Amino acid sequence: MDASGLPLLDRRIADCRACPRLVSWREEVARAKRAAYADWTYWGRPVPGFGPADARLLIVGLAPAAHGGNRTGRMFTGDRSGDVLYEALYDVGLASQPTAVHAHDGLELYGVRVTSPVHCAPPANKPTPEERDTCRPWLVRELGLLRPTLRAVVVLGAFGWQAALPAFAEAGWSVPRPRPAFAHGARYALDGLELFGCFHVSQRNTFTGRLTPAMLRDVLRTAAEAAGLPQAE
Repeated sequence: MDASGLPLLDRRIADCRACPRLVSWREEVARAKRAAYADWTYWGRPVPGFGPADARLLIVGLAPAAHGGNRTGRMFTGDRSGDVLYEALYDVGLASQPTAVHAHDGLELYGVRVTSPVHCAPPANKPTPEERDTCRPWLVRELGLLRPTLRAVVVLGAFGWQAALPAFAEAGWSVPRPRPAFAHGARYALDGLELFGCFHVSQRNTFTGRLTPAMLRDVLRTAAEAAGLPQAE
Protein backbone atom coordinates (compact mmCIF):
# COMPACT_ATOMS: atom_id res chain seq x y z
CA MET A 1 0.00 0.00 0.00
CA ASP A 2 1.10 3.59 -0.60
CA ALA A 3 -0.19 7.09 0.02
CA SER A 4 -1.82 7.29 -3.42
CA GLY A 5 -4.51 4.95 -2.09
CA LEU A 6 -5.87 7.42 0.48
CA PRO A 7 -8.34 9.20 -1.86
CA LEU A 8 -9.88 5.84 -2.75
CA LEU A 9 -10.02 4.85 0.93
CA ASP A 10 -11.73 8.14 1.77
CA ARG A 11 -14.38 7.53 -0.89
CA ARG A 12 -15.00 4.02 0.38
CA ILE A 13 -15.37 5.26 3.96
CA ALA A 14 -17.91 7.87 2.85
CA ASP A 15 -20.06 5.10 1.34
CA CYS A 16 -20.02 2.79 4.39
CA ARG A 17 -23.36 1.60 5.83
CA ALA A 18 -22.06 -1.11 8.14
CA CYS A 19 -23.66 0.06 11.43
CA PRO A 20 -27.49 0.36 11.22
CA ARG A 21 -27.85 2.51 14.36
CA LEU A 22 -25.26 5.00 13.15
CA VAL A 23 -26.66 5.11 9.62
CA SER A 24 -30.13 5.82 10.97
CA TRP A 25 -28.92 8.51 13.37
CA ARG A 26 -26.63 10.40 11.00
CA GLU A 27 -29.32 10.48 8.30
CA GLU A 28 -32.06 11.55 10.73
CA VAL A 29 -29.88 14.42 11.97
CA ALA A 30 -29.24 15.43 8.36
CA ARG A 31 -32.97 15.53 7.67
CA ALA A 32 -34.09 17.24 10.87
CA LYS A 33 -31.12 19.66 11.03
CA ARG A 34 -30.51 22.23 13.73
CA ALA A 35 -32.45 25.48 13.42
CA ALA A 36 -29.23 27.49 13.06
CA TYR A 37 -28.31 25.40 10.01
CA ALA A 38 -31.73 25.10 8.40
CA ASP A 39 -30.37 26.35 5.06
CA TRP A 40 -27.53 23.78 5.00
CA THR A 41 -27.53 20.56 3.02
CA TYR A 42 -26.02 18.22 5.60
CA TRP A 43 -23.36 15.72 4.57
CA GLY A 44 -25.09 12.96 6.57
CA ARG A 45 -22.51 10.28 5.70
CA PRO A 46 -19.35 8.84 7.25
CA VAL A 47 -16.63 11.49 7.46
CA PRO A 48 -13.21 10.49 6.03
CA GLY A 49 -9.88 11.66 7.37
CA PHE A 50 -8.58 15.10 6.42
CA GLY A 51 -5.03 16.12 5.57
CA PRO A 52 -2.16 15.28 3.24
CA ALA A 53 -1.38 11.74 2.17
CA ASP A 54 2.28 12.11 3.23
CA ALA A 55 1.47 13.31 6.76
CA ARG A 56 4.17 12.84 9.38
CA LEU A 57 1.76 13.54 12.26
CA LEU A 58 -1.68 11.97 12.74
CA ILE A 59 -4.34 13.27 15.14
CA VAL A 60 -6.95 10.69 16.18
CA GLY A 61 -10.22 11.93 17.67
CA LEU A 62 -13.41 10.08 18.64
CA ALA A 63 -16.18 10.49 16.03
CA PRO A 64 -17.74 13.31 13.98
CA ALA A 65 -20.15 15.67 15.73
CA ALA A 66 -23.79 15.53 14.63
CA HIS A 67 -23.86 19.18 13.57
CA GLY A 68 -20.13 19.49 12.89
CA GLY A 69 -18.48 16.90 10.66
CA ASN A 70 -21.81 15.23 9.95
CA ARG A 71 -23.01 18.59 8.58
CA THR A 72 -19.89 19.79 6.78
CA GLY A 73 -18.35 16.51 5.64
CA ARG A 74 -14.91 17.29 7.10
CA MET A 75 -13.31 16.18 10.35
CA PHE A 76 -13.61 18.65 13.25
CA THR A 77 -15.21 21.26 10.99
CA GLY A 78 -18.15 23.44 11.97
CA ASP A 79 -18.16 22.83 15.74
CA ARG A 80 -16.46 24.22 18.84
CA SER A 81 -14.17 21.24 19.29
CA GLY A 82 -12.79 21.87 15.82
CA ASP A 83 -12.42 25.57 16.58
CA VAL A 84 -10.14 24.69 19.49
CA LEU A 85 -8.13 22.08 17.58
CA TYR A 86 -7.53 24.07 14.40
CA GLU A 87 -6.70 27.26 16.24
CA ALA A 88 -4.03 25.34 18.17
CA LEU A 89 -2.70 23.78 14.95
CA TYR A 90 -2.53 27.24 13.40
CA ASP A 91 -0.77 28.65 16.46
CA VAL A 92 2.02 26.06 16.18
CA GLY A 93 2.35 26.46 12.41
CA LEU A 94 0.61 23.28 11.27
CA ALA A 95 -2.51 24.82 9.66
CA SER A 96 -3.05 27.62 7.16
CA GLN A 97 -5.82 29.30 9.18
CA PRO A 98 -7.25 29.14 12.70
CA THR A 99 -10.86 28.40 11.72
CA ALA A 100 -12.72 25.53 10.07
CA VAL A 101 -16.18 26.53 8.87
CA HIS A 102 -16.94 24.31 5.88
CA ALA A 103 -15.17 21.84 3.60
CA HIS A 104 -14.25 24.48 1.00
CA ASP A 105 -13.01 27.26 3.29
CA GLY A 106 -9.39 26.99 2.15
CA LEU A 107 -8.03 25.28 5.27
CA GLU A 108 -4.83 23.32 4.67
CA LEU A 109 -2.88 21.18 7.12
CA TYR A 110 0.91 21.06 6.92
CA GLY A 111 2.27 17.56 7.45
CA VAL A 112 -0.73 16.66 9.62
CA ARG A 113 -3.76 14.45 9.02
CA VAL A 114 -6.83 14.27 11.24
CA THR A 115 -8.96 11.13 11.55
CA SER A 116 -11.10 9.19 14.01
CA PRO A 117 -11.72 5.56 15.00
CA VAL A 118 -15.46 5.96 14.29
CA HIS A 119 -16.43 7.79 11.10
CA CYS A 120 -20.17 8.31 11.71
CA ALA A 121 -21.74 10.73 14.16
CA PRO A 122 -23.09 8.63 17.07
CA PRO A 123 -26.08 9.42 19.30
CA ALA A 124 -24.97 11.33 22.42
CA ASN A 125 -21.39 11.23 21.04
CA LYS A 126 -21.10 7.65 22.31
CA PRO A 127 -20.37 4.87 19.83
CA THR A 128 -20.88 1.34 21.15
CA PRO A 129 -17.90 -1.02 21.49
CA GLU A 130 -19.35 -3.03 18.60
CA GLU A 131 -19.52 0.07 16.38
CA ARG A 132 -15.96 0.99 17.34
CA ASP A 133 -14.74 -2.47 16.41
CA THR A 134 -16.73 -2.55 13.15
CA CYS A 135 -15.12 0.73 12.09
CA ARG A 136 -11.58 -0.30 13.07
CA PRO A 137 -10.58 -1.76 9.67
CA TRP A 138 -10.85 1.71 8.14
CA LEU A 139 -8.32 3.08 10.64
CA VAL A 140 -6.07 0.05 10.13
CA ARG A 141 -6.01 0.71 6.39
CA GLU A 142 -5.42 4.41 6.87
CA LEU A 143 -2.48 3.70 9.18
CA GLY A 144 -1.05 1.27 6.65
CA LEU A 145 -1.23 3.86 3.89
CA LEU A 146 0.35 6.54 6.08
CA ARG A 147 3.07 4.30 7.49
CA PRO A 148 5.87 5.30 5.04
CA THR A 149 5.85 8.89 6.33
CA LEU A 150 4.09 8.70 9.70
CA ARG A 151 6.33 9.48 12.69
CA ALA A 152 4.01 10.64 15.48
CA VAL A 153 0.38 10.30 16.56
CA VAL A 154 -1.65 12.39 19.01
CA VAL A 155 -4.72 10.57 20.34
CA LEU A 156 -7.46 12.75 21.80
CA GLY A 157 -9.18 11.14 24.76
CA ALA A 158 -9.41 7.72 26.37
CA PHE A 159 -11.98 6.35 23.92
CA GLY A 160 -9.77 7.16 20.96
CA TRP A 161 -6.78 5.68 22.79
CA GLN A 162 -8.59 2.40 23.48
CA ALA A 163 -9.75 2.24 19.87
CA ALA A 164 -6.42 3.21 18.31
CA LEU A 165 -4.06 0.81 20.07
CA PRO A 166 -5.60 -2.36 18.56
CA ALA A 167 -5.54 -0.62 15.16
CA PHE A 168 -1.82 0.10 15.51
CA ALA A 169 -1.24 -3.56 16.33
CA GLU A 170 -3.28 -4.73 13.32
CA ALA A 171 -1.43 -2.28 11.09
CA GLY A 172 1.89 -3.87 12.05
CA TRP A 173 3.26 -1.88 14.97
CA SER A 174 4.36 -3.73 18.10
CA VAL A 175 2.07 -2.60 20.92
CA PRO A 176 3.31 -3.72 24.35
CA ARG A 177 1.25 -5.86 26.73
CA PRO A 178 -0.27 -4.66 28.93
CA ARG A 179 -1.21 -1.84 26.58
CA PRO A 180 0.04 1.63 27.52
CA ALA A 181 -2.36 3.57 29.71
CA PHE A 182 -3.97 6.78 28.50
CA ALA A 183 -3.05 10.03 30.22
CA HIS A 184 -2.75 13.61 29.11
CA GLY A 185 0.86 14.14 28.13
CA ALA A 186 1.62 10.42 27.98
CA ARG A 187 4.30 9.45 25.46
CA TYR A 188 5.23 5.99 24.22
CA ALA A 189 7.48 4.69 21.46
CA LEU A 190 6.05 2.08 19.07
CA ASP A 191 8.57 0.85 16.49
CA GLY A 192 9.75 4.30 15.50
CA LEU A 193 6.33 5.87 15.99
CA GLU A 194 5.91 8.32 18.88
CA LEU A 195 2.46 8.03 20.47
CA PHE A 196 1.06 10.92 22.54
CA GLY A 197 -2.04 11.16 24.72
CA CYS A 198 -4.05 14.38 25.02
CA PHE A 199 -7.38 15.18 26.63
CA HIS A 200 -10.11 15.44 24.00
CA VAL A 201 -11.01 18.89 22.68
CA SER A 202 -14.63 18.40 23.76
CA GLN A 203 -16.64 21.34 25.04
CA ARG A 204 -16.81 19.67 28.44
CA ASN A 205 -13.02 19.63 28.70
CA THR A 206 -12.37 23.05 27.21
CA PHE A 207 -15.17 24.87 29.04
CA THR A 208 -14.13 23.48 32.42
CA GLY A 209 -10.44 24.14 31.86
CA ARG A 210 -9.47 20.48 32.04
CA LEU A 211 -7.84 21.11 28.66
CA THR A 212 -6.56 24.62 28.03
CA PRO A 213 -5.27 25.99 24.71
CA ALA A 214 -1.78 26.09 26.20
CA MET A 215 -1.97 22.42 27.22
CA LEU A 216 -3.09 21.46 23.71
CA ARG A 217 -0.37 23.54 22.06
CA ASP A 218 2.27 21.94 24.27
CA VAL A 219 1.28 18.42 23.19
CA LEU A 220 1.09 19.44 19.52
CA ARG A 221 4.48 21.14 19.64
CA THR A 222 6.11 18.10 21.24
CA ALA A 223 4.48 15.76 18.73
CA ALA A 224 5.43 17.99 15.79
CA GLU A 225 9.03 18.01 16.98
CA ALA A 226 8.98 14.21 17.25
CA ALA A 227 7.55 14.04 13.71
CA GLY A 228 10.25 16.36 12.36
CA LEU A 229 7.79 19.07 11.34
CA PRO A 230 8.72 22.77 11.27
CA GLN A 231 6.79 24.97 13.69
CA ALA A 232 5.90 28.61 14.10
CA GLU A 233 8.10 30.63 16.40
